[in-house]
Amino acid sequence: MSFVNLSKLIVLAAIWGSSFLFMRVAAHEVAPPFLIALRVGLGALLLVAVALWQRKALDIRAHWKHFLILGLLNTAVPFTLFAFAAQTLPASLMSILNATAPIFGTVISVVWLRTAMTWKSGLGLVLGIAGVAILVGLDTATVSPGILLAVGAGLAAGFLYGLASVYAKQAKSVDGFSNAHGSLWAACLFMFPVAPFYAPAVAVSVPVIWSIVAVGILCSGIAYLLYFNLIDQIGAAPTLSVGFLIPVFGVLWGALILHEPIGLQTVLGGAVVLVGTALITGFNPLAMIRRKPVSIS
Repeated sequence: MSFVNLSKLIVLAAIWGSSFLFMRVAAHEVAPPFLIALRVGLGALLLVAVALWQRKALDIRAHWKHFLILGLLNTAVPFTLFAFAAQTLPASLMSILNATAPIFGTVISVVWLRTAMTWKSGLGLVLGIAGVAILVGLDTATVSPGILLAVGAGLAAGFLYGLASVYAKQAKSVDGFSNAHGSLWAACLFMFPVAPFYAPAVAVSVPVIWSIVAVGILCSGIAYLLYFNLIDQIGAAPTLSVGFLIPVFGVLWGALILHEPIGLQTVLGGAVVLVGTALITGFNPLAMIRRKPVSIS
């Protein structure tokens, strides 16, 4: 991987890691359905501008069902679940729960596609479960129902991301930009009808407004463009390694900006989850760095 592409990967992780920070700020004043409607709407508008500039047509007639499935499983519902979790959980914990998606994807693949479960995948699954248990706290007497519900929402979002990834492997091949563009507009179709019922009753604060703009334009629109550019440059597998960097930045932004404490439980639980995910995905940082860029004709 070249220095330029490695830099893009780190920037992408920093952007997506910040999404949990922005949702954490906004979720206390804006209800999750309204927040996510604004997020996907702003992201979709940005991609429209890019599509017009690059003269990229979106073939809705041929792929509308595919876009609706991705928009529901990979965008509208998981985004809303994390926005709900953001009302209770710190940004650092949400970013780590997000890293469970490959773990769920492996389980779904075993059940749905009948793929073989290797010993590494089995160990990774056990470690992933253990890591989540450490993050939540093994002493259930000290864990409130609200925290458990929020963690459940974050894990449900990870499950849907895993389900969407397994679906995408079986679906008709569609270019990356169209997937991003089409799925964001599909998410708008799901979120816009319900959003007015959750509109804020009073004016929101300036930090919340900027957080909504950032999570829509930066974390949805620009991040998608950067993500699919990396897939074109270095391939899908190395690009997906961004999932291992997102928790690092999620914890970092939470500590630096929101002054969230980084306790031993967070570090240990997060490390166990990431090791489990690495075992399941076969992630090898040395192989990623040594990998030659994919030739694009």
